[in-house]
Amino acid sequence: MAPSRTTRKNVKAKSVSKSQPKTVPFLLEIGTEELPSAVIPQALEDLANLGQRLFADSRLEYESLRTVGTPRRLALLVKGVQPQQASLTQEILGPPVSAALDASGQPTKAALGFAKSQGVPVDQLRRKDTPKGAYMAVETHQQGQSAQRVITEALPQILSKLAFPKAMRWNASRAKFGRPIRWVVALLGDQPLTIEFAGIQSSAMTKGHRFYRAKGKKPGQALPLTTADNYIETMKRLGVLVDPEERRSLIRQQVSALAKAAKGQVDPLSRDELIETAVFGVEHPHAILGTFQKEFLAVPKPVLISSMKEHQGFFSLMTKDGALLPKFIAVTNMPWGNTPLMTKGNERVLSARLSDAQYFFTEDSKRPLHERVPALEGVLLHHKLGTVRQKVDRVGHLVGWMAEQIGRKDLDEICRRAALLAKADLTTGMVGEFPTLQGVMGEEYARHDGESAEVCRAIGEQYFPRFPEDQLPTELPGVLLAVADRCDSIVAFFAAGMSPSGSEDPLGLRRAAYGLVRIIAETPLRLNVASVVNQALQILDGQGGKVRGTPQTGSDVVAFILDRLRFYGRQHLGLREDIMEAVIHVPNSNVCDMADLVARMQALEAMVPQPDFDPLMIGFKRAHRIVEKEQWTNAQALPEQFVHESERR
Repeated sequence: MAPSRTTRKNVKAKSVSKSQPKTVPFLLEIGTEELPSAVIPQALEDLANLGQRLFADSRLEYESLRTVGTPRRLALLVKGVQPQQASLTQEILGPPVSAALDASGQPTKAALGFAKSQGVPVDQLRRKDTPKGAYMAVETHQQGQSAQRVITEALPQILSKLAFPKAMRWNASRAKFGRPIRWVVALLGDQPLTIEFAGIQSSAMTKGHRFYRAKGKKPGQALPLTTADNYIETMKRLGVLVDPEERRSLIRQQVSALAKAAKGQVDPLSRDELIETAVFGVEHPHAILGTFQKEFLAVPKPVLISSMKEHQGFFSLMTKDGALLPKFIAVTNMPWGNTPLMTKGNERVLSARLSDAQYFFTEDSKRPLHERVPALEGVLLHHKLGTVRQKVDRVGHLVGWMAEQIGRKDLDEICRRAALLAKADLTTGMVGEFPTLQGVMGEEYARHDGESAEVCRAIGEQYFPRFPEDQLPTELPGVLLAVADRCDSIVAFFAAGMSPSGSEDPLGLRRAAYGLVRIIAETPLRLNVASVVNQALQILDGQGGKVRGTPQTGSDVVAFILDRLRFYGRQHLGLREDIMEAVIHVPNSNVCDMADLVARMQALEAMVPQPDFDPLMIGFKRAHRIVEKEQWTNAQALPEQFVHESERR
């Protein structure tokens, strides 16, 4: 029988001499080649979790633990580490008493074997009564080891378990990491710890900013750290701001000051994302203000903003009225560099990028969107679902049907025209260069082609909301097109057997369903989603393609959308789970009218705390039991006998 263990910690730490500090700081710094900015926040979070687990598993107490990092280093900082791990007393259960002792009370082979496995004489075994019966047990005591020894043995595990979305191998060690590791610092107080990982031997030698020249040293030269304490301040003297919060604050200050000096303001839609990119893209931020030629302002504003943001990571500037200024802000990694020279270099690079964007816009505009629609037959949506052109046809039929269902046949032509042109911008050079501009460029090109304002706006709004807190479509044609597009995607992929599983959602169907829920719940549109799903299935089947839906497909899609409604109610509205379930499980014709369901949930949430709610429920339950017992639900109603107006409603 395998021994089981119960553990308790000895709260008395090992005494230390007066000359030795009671606690010591610990530092682990992993120096690398430049890591992608997008992976650093998660890597720091993972490093903190691994550090906490290391100290917990090692029975080492500490005061605080945090991580900091830059593109060239990830660091774990721990304050107040006890110099020795807590001693451990373990009570280990062995075989049952019935198997450990014979009839005369003498130990059997089972007892002897258990004692031997624990390294104790058999007479140290004692009886332990448990809820499962009586067992033989032994109590062992493990003296705590030094923190230096424990941490040294455990550190390689932290390094090996730190994972990245895309890891690489770079030497014979075959170790994997986000980028090649170039140095490792491990200090406990002022004592270097000796470990090896990926062929790198740890030491107390770190490296400062790649371009900073410390006094009497070359830029990037290895320099010693004498203690794990004051790491953040020490690195500042080496030109590195290792604390992301400090870099974030400095970038905000610098960008705000430069925008004010330029008499403009940063584009609010891209500001926060660009700040985060800059925070983890530099070791010491230095923002600069640049300009570009005014003739580029003839290119649509979204194109210029995307070109600056996606290719260069630049902040675009605009007036209070939203007009784009021919200026930008770049965050560099060179506070000691030649600012005018860096500004000119960034202006030159941006000019080339904007020239490309201008060329794409000019060339794309030569061919109207409606002439590009046939080319969608060559754009594959999915090998099971055919081409984008087929999707365009399905969405066109569905959006026309929806307009009729809500009594707006006057919008039929507008909605169908918008659906026809909605994906045509996928064949343009601009969207090929900037995929995030799909829909945006469709609206721009449609306006250039002379399409109606309603059609242009619907094309531009078809992808709203793009993320959970994004804006919603504002005009009814855009609302209908956005719902039809999402519903078709969800239905088609479910019919193809590609519904999301677990946490995986490579096709973005959860995002599409959440957007669909938000649109119907937060706009005046009133639709029974179950009817829309069934119509989308009929249209899919009518195309005669490889994929056909079934009644189960429709049920699965509706259940999937309702699950996103629960998420919306929980995250966005703060509704209770039981209240949402009570509303969703009421069978009625409006079961999939999101606006109606949300209104019912909110009404019930407001009513539950009221003092008259419980008496009302008691009366309702009593009436329900009577109706159920008498099977009155099968009886035919007699409206002519209704007396009160509420009965007629």
